Amino acid sequence: MAKAGGQPHILGAMSRALSFAVFFGILASLSGLAHYYFWIRLVRDLALPDGWSRALLILVAGLGLLIPVSLLGMVVLGRETSRPLLSVAYIWMGLCFLLLTSLALGDLGRGVAQLFRSFVQEAEPADAGRRVLAARVIGVGAATVTIGLALIATRMGLGPVAIKRLQVSLGRLPQAFNGFRIVQISDVHVGHNIGGDFVERIVRQVNELAPDMIAITGDLVDGSVADLERDVAPLAKLRATHGVFFVTGNHDFYSGADSWCAHLKTLNISVLRNEHVTLQRGEACLDIAGVDDYSSTSHPEGPDADVRQACAGRDSSRELILLAHQPRHIRAAEQHQIGLQLSGHTHGGQLWPWNYLVRLAQPFVSGLAKFGATWLYVSNGTGYWGPPMRLGAPAEITEITLRSEGAPEV
Repeated sequence: MAKAGGQPHILGAMSRALSFAVFFGILASLSGLAHYYFWIRLVRDLALPDGWSRALLILVAGLGLLIPVSLLGMVVLGRETSRPLLSVAYIWMGLCFLLLTSLALGDLGRGVAQLFRSFVQEAEPADAGRRVLAARVIGVGAATVTIGLALIATRMGLGPVAIKRLQVSLGRLPQAFNGFRIVQISDVHVGHNIGGDFVERIVRQVNELAPDMIAITGDLVDGSVADLERDVAPLAKLRATHGVFFVTGNHDFYSGADSWCAHLKTLNISVLRNEHVTLQRGEACLDIAGVDDYSSTSHPEGPDADVRQACAGRDSSRELILLAHQPRHIRAAEQHQIGLQLSGHTHGGQLWPWNYLVRLAQPFVSGLAKFGATWLYVSNGTGYWGPPMRLGAPAEITEITLRSEGAPEV
């Protein structure tokens, strides 16, 4: 059941504006704090000549404003006009995170070393020259490490998307479905830096696998139907014996979930919003359920995420696969005796060590795990968000082969 409201389009626009405002406020605050730290560690502590210090201060301040200003520019000037600035901002966002990590690890190492020295020898008065030298060594080292990691991450982020294969045994899977192959794509993020050419390549790779079913587990787009209709058009070429299924992600809600769900249906993609369908092979059945994104509660568009509703009326003796953008649905999946949940959202962290922070919000970040009797697979994602970089979390198209319990793996 849709949420109450006599003016859903106005409410949807207001909700998206509020979501952007909150996101913008958080991002601007984090950017400000990060660049203040850069000023301390790469300007003030290095004790450079006044001319160099002033130049670096201006550079750090400008880079601190780059990310929030570019996002505002997208809203005010439009996607196409602001694309060049936004592309630069996203690259700096990735470099900023890697530099922040490198500096923090350097400072942590220096702190540990100082603590160790205080235990093994009598503390000496602080020496200004030594402090400046240590700051310069850490600063140069962090910058060097950042450049190296950024090159590796960019090559991984812009490189070909790998096919990842795994097999999952399910206790209630009928023999007729033994060997059933699901190809999952997730978090494509068509929009800022990812366009139709990338989508075309992904569609070609997926179709070459000749899957029985295709699952698109959310965050397909970052933009409106009007802006991205041509870029997603290749999705109409996806082919699978039992169809293509889509569930919403949080970015799809930012982009207008109702409009996108309606548009995807014109591309022969089935949209599952707290509902399930039954696939058949002869007399054997397999249920596929899908829920709206976990964050849908805060949006007026469409229903709240509801695993119970998605499972309502099904035959509990049949095996059920749940498509849910965020891994955190796994607790409800356990309660409803779901055999396998397919999710995305985390990007596997995208840039190490962000995966450790993601783990604070999600029960699992990447790969296959079992929660009670329910399997959970979390994709690293097929595209990327923000910087065109990946470090320690390669993009993937996932081929999941289902096995009846006791059937041999091949």
